[in-house]
Amino acid sequence: MNEDAFNMAIRKFLKEVGVTSQREIERVVREHRVEGGKLKLRMTLTAEGTPLQHVVQSEVDVT
Repeated sequence: MNEDAFNMAIRKFLKEVGVTSQREIERVVREHRVEGGKLKLRMTLTAEGTPLQHVVQSEVDVT
């Protein structure tokens, strides 16, 4: 396995996830009233054919 190529592919994937996720979060905040002024976020990362299930949660103030 080429470690450098693998690392770059993962970074590219994570950058795409980050950019597109931010756009979607901003869109939903603009288009919908967020109850309580807080957005509860959860991202689940899985990899098909593996036992990977990594969950990241956060609460964001949107007021």
